[in-house]
Order: sequence, then C-alpha cells, then structure tokens
Amino acid sequence: MIAFLRGFVASVYDGAAVIDVNGIGYEVRVSGETVQRLAAAGRDTEVLVYTYTYLREDQIALYGFMSREDLELFKLLITVSGIGPKGGLALLSVGTADDLRFAIMTGDSKMIARAPGVGKKTAERLILELRDKVAGMHDDAMLAIAAGAAGSSGWDSLAAAGGSGAAVNTDAASEAVEALSALGYSRAEATKAVRAAREDAQKAGTDLSDTESILKAALRYL
Repeated sequence: MIAFLRGFVASVYDGAAVIDVNGIGYEVRVSGETVQRLAAAGRDTEVLVYTYTYLREDQIALYGFMSREDLELFKLLITVSGIGPKGGLALLSVGTADDLRFAIMTGDSKMIARAPGVGKKTAERLILELRDKVAGMHDDAMLAIAAGAAGSSGWDSLAAAGGSGAAVNTDAASEAVEALSALGYSRAEATKAVRAAREDAQKAGTDLSDTESILKAALRYL
C-alpha cells in the first residue's frame, strides 16, 4: 500500500493529477477542490499527497488528498452502501471537506445530494450512518481547525510574515464552542463561527487568548 506521495506536480487535469516522485509519474485521482489547489500551485511545485489504494482484479487506482483528515473522511464515505471511491470523490467535489463534514453533522441532505450520482435517499442514509462517526472522529480536529492548527493540541502562536500573529488556545476554543452550544447553536455552527473568528484574528493580528474574547468574536458570525 502507498500511504503518501511526496513529489512535484507534473500535470493536473479533470479529476486527476500526476505527481513526479524521483522521476516516476504517479496518476492520482483527486476531488475537484484538490484539482484547483494543485493547479493553483503550478507545475514543478513540491507537494505531499496522502493516498488511498483501490485494488480490484482488473484495476489499481490511487486516490489523493491534501490532508490526513480528508483521507479519513473519504474512507468513511466509501463504507456507505452505494458510495464507492468515485462517489466519495464526487461528494468531496461539491464543497470543501469541512463543508461536507458540517453537512453530515447538521443533516443537510440537500447539500450532500448535489454530488453527481448521489440521490436524496443515499444522502439521508449517509447522514444516518456517518453523523456520529464524523462527530466522534473529528471533534478534536474541528476544534484544532477553529484554532488554526488542525491536529495540534494546546496553544499555537501563528506568526505572520512581519513577525506578528494571533495566539489561540485550543481549550478556550473548546469552551467557546460549548458556551455557544448552550445558547442553542448547533455544535457545527458554533465550531464554524469560532474558526471564522480565528481566521479574522490571524489576519488582523488580534489576540484571542481567552474564552470571552473568542465568544465575542464568534457571535458576529451567528
């Protein structure tokens, strides 16, 4: 099994990319969003692509993702009856992986059903089967995203080019999400608002170092 590829973007086309690893070109099937990201990076840009190896008697294919979280989400999607690797990529092409996670957690079957080949019944079955799994597997990752550092724990000092940046506490972000949930907002809405607040804080160089400041900033997005 190939766990990941580290190499250079040789070419990008509809639904796939070729990654040059030490002179060997690996064709990797990717989502529409990933196509755009790789195309924007340009040829001869070094990238790290996490891969899923799909093996059948008559076919071997690699599916590529820009983060481990996206790969894990893909693996969950293809456990649902009626959704194979092609359907998994179609779902990840409707919006960002975060958008799809939020849609699953909030029961947004209309958004999910926009994926080619995924009807309303399949979307509803997907939500039913994966909502708890997505919430359970990605609670920590979502909070890390809200803090601007997916997969990390504790404080992260995010320095901008000029040396300034905003510090965000994962514990404070978690408390802010819980507080917003207590006010009646869904956990997905609360997490998304905290993430948006963090992104603005990073751009402005504002310090969101406590629960109260995060709450005040996040409420503007609800």
